Amino acid sequence: MDTTEKLNSEEKETFLLVVGELAQEQVNNTKTVNDLVTAVNVLTGKIDELNAKVDKPKPVIVSADTRPAQEIMNKGVADMKIIVGTKPQPEVKKFQIQLFPERDAKLFYKIVFGRWFLFLVLMLLITDLYNFSIHWSDNQKEVQQEELENDRIKKAWYYLYEHYGRAEKKLMDSAYYKSDLSIK
Repeated sequence: MDTTEKLNSEEKETFLLVVGELAQEQVNNTKTVNDLVTAVNVLTGKIDELNAKVDKPKPVIVSADTRPAQEIMNKGVADMKIIVGTKPQPEVKKFQIQLFPERDAKLFYKIVFGRWFLFLVLMLLITDLYNFSIHWSDNQKEVQQEELENDRIKKAWYYLYEHYGRAEKKLMDSAYYKSDLSIK
């Protein structure tokens, strides 16, 4: 019996150890379950708060001023009513040649007499300046040609005057005085 008691006592100790471990595991599991229940309750509360917010949404405040757009729309509608209300006018085709415009006459005259007239005056001045310069250069060429001719005549006169005798010099002097009197 001794062996049976020993076995029983060993079995009892083993059994007590196993039961103690199981009890400890049970306590740990209970604590974990309680923590899970607490977490689930907290999450359930948060979900309830979210559901309350979803059921009662806050109104969206839009601070856009739509009066200018409404005024434009009202004006457009009024214009369309006027267009629809009036009779369509038949198109009349006119073929005419106009020297002056029917509309914007002041602008036309401003352009014509302001810019074109100025350009016309400038063109006339440039043309006259060109003609004057050409005439002046032609006159200068003629003057140079006459000076060259006069130089040749003077050189010929002096050559003859120095190389001939007294009789020819007297004849040349009398011709010189007669030409001086005929010029005056």
